[in-house]
Amino acid sequence: MSFSIDEWFVVTLARTIRDREVVFHGFGSPCAQVAMHLARRTHARDMLLVEGATYAVNPDPPFIPPTGNDLSLQQGAAYRMRFEEFFDAAVRGDVDRMFLSGVQLDPYGNTNVTVVGPLERPKVKIGGGGGGCNLAATVGHLTLWTTRHRSGRALVPRCDFITDMGHRTPEGTRAELGFTGGGPQWLVTELGVFDFDEDGHARLRQLFPDVSLRDVEAATTFPLRVAPDLRPVALPSAAELAAVRSIDPLGVRRSEFSPEELRRSFTPGGSAGCGC
Repeated sequence: MSFSIDEWFVVTLARTIRDREVVFHGFGSPCAQVAMHLARRTHARDMLLVEGATYAVNPDPPFIPPTGNDLSLQQGAAYRMRFEEFFDAAVRGDVDRMFLSGVQLDPYGNTNVTVVGPLERPKVKIGGGGGGCNLAATVGHLTLWTTRHRSGRALVPRCDFITDMGHRTPEGTRAELGFTGGGPQWLVTELGVFDFDEDGHARLRQLFPDVSLRDVEAATTFPLRVAPDLRPVALPSAAELAAVRSIDPLGVRRSEFSPEELRRSFTPGGSAGCGC
């Protein structure tokens, strides 16, 4: 069975979710959204899924729509939380995982979705993080992702503005600042998968088979730390691929990838382009 990078990517994102976790994604997050519904249909059937714009709990949408506040995302929901209910739950420590991305991500998992360039005279003004800064401080674990790693502008030594906190900022660590959340646990990019070491620094753990270590070094503008047991990203199963295609027939996940990345396809054991 052949598959594309966007399918493999959301499978890899989904695998960061553990069963029985309470999981949330931010607004405008198609890859994370598909990954959460995928996890709930495969290995994490007892997770509690909270939609990022509607706060619908465990909905059963017929498809993932192009926008995050579509009525379909409320269909079959067990409950629809009020905004303040969800934030209260996060402060209490009752939310186990949140997905976050950004135009910039630094070595300690801080993310920027606010401004590129100086705050006073920005090159680009972005939409901002909504309540992500509050939630990132108290949610149990964070899964970060980006599909723009290869650009060389996504994984940077320092965010121009920290919207959502990682493990450490110039003002101090989470413990020093009194934040209770566990911080980033995983970072998934279109090149590979990172965890965070004992210093809270991103560390490359897995590579996609058509990507070399040199590719990752060239795209990462901070010193790259590599795990001693670096290995390939685990292949998606036939059941996972079938679930992705069923959940996301419109292919909204593909909107996060450049056309060049979407040309990457894989045939395990049968393609010269795939070292699977």
